[in-house]
Amino acid sequence: MLRSMYSGISGMKNFQVKLDVIGNNIANVNTYGFKKGRTTFKDLVSQQIAGASAPSAATNGRGGVNPLQVGLGSQLSTIDTVHTQGSLQTTGRPLDLGISGDGFFIVNDGTNDFVTRAGNFYLDKNGNLVNSDGMFLIAAEPNNTNTGVLGTAGKISIPTDAKSFSIGPDGMVTYIQEGVSTPKVAGQILLAKFSNTGGLEKVGGNLYRETTNSGTIRNGTNYTNVSAPGTDGAGGVVAGALEMSNVDLSEEFTEMIVAQRGFQANTRIITTSDEILQELVNLKR
Repeated sequence: MLRSMYSGISGMKNFQVKLDVIGNNIANVNTYGFKKGRTTFKDLVSQQIAGASAPSAATNGRGGVNPLQVGLGSQLSTIDTVHTQGSLQTTGRPLDLGISGDGFFIVNDGTNDFVTRAGNFYLDKNGNLVNSDGMFLIAAEPNNTNTGVLGTAGKISIPTDAKSFSIGPDGMVTYIQEGVSTPKVAGQILLAKFSNTGGLEKVGGNLYRETTNSGTIRNGTNYTNVSAPGTDGAGGVVAGALEMSNVDLSEEFTEMIVAQRGFQANTRIITTSDEILQELVNLKR
């Protein structure tokens, strides 16, 4: 069989994966905190027909000869998650939080930690800040004197009898109770930072999970590599706004055309190779 036929098959498979990634990007064009994917390829091993040779040592000898190789197609190299900043959309809702800069919100389902850029949070009946799936938002807890000195990390709660509350750019959550004029501190929202954000694993629900190649935010029971917003390179918290998807539709449609034409070109390779094989079969009448 012709080598070009197998090269065409490998190209078709790769462009199909590229179309799958593009389709997922377009489907999440309005998903809060979504980070788009990108597909890259690399060539397969090349078949060696003739090796290289060095120039002759003789004065009037021959020069060097380059190697002769035939490529055997392409293969999938990476499917990257592009963690660029999405635009912030103002909502006016006090529990909608956007991150301007680096970092992730930390949420916990009672057992496992996850991180997210989607900041649409809610209050449950106990006053706990949770995401849309009921996972607790992790923050640094204040001490018992409510002086603003922060303690250990855990879930954050606002008393149910609080008259009002606010969230500052530094992630500090304060509230005012009925009959009390002095604001009290509920806690300070923490942001997670990873040495390799590209190593995070998407688990659905706008959530990411750390992997062995992303870095970690826990050292046993203690949170590490977490910072208050605006410190240690972490971004600031923007209350009343949500980060939109970083998908650019014009770019995705252009990449879709490129993938479609690439897929079509590889089908032509297979068709042409088949016609050549047919001519070889027809040599015997």
